[in-house]
Amino acid sequence: MAKAQAAGGKGQYDEVVKRLEAIVESLEDGSLSLEDSLERFAEGITLVKQGEALLSDAEKRIEQLLSEDGRTTPIEVKEPAAPAAPAPVPRPPPARRASSAPMPPPPDEDDVPF
Repeated sequence: MAKAQAAGGKGQYDEVVKRLEAIVESLEDGSLSLEDSLERFAEGITLVKQGEALLSDAEKRIEQLLSEDGRTTPIEVKEPAAPAAPAPVPRPPPARRASSAPMPPPPDEDDVPF
């Protein structure tokens, strides 16, 4: 019976993933009306929740199997950390002026146009 549950769970999960992929493709296509896009998006959210539930059930089953073994400890699944902000790109130092040309003298105060 456990094999039937596992096979059914995998089949269900595969169906959820395939349907989600189809929804994403149709949304990215851009040919749907706004109303149809919203309906597909809502369906996608429902499917994501179903997929998460299936994965959670599988995780619980794995933990149960490991704890029944007695030789191993249950695995600890950590949520993926949020990606770190990209490091800033260093700017090159400002270019130096060639020292071969002399700098012009500063303008006289009388030469100011205003």
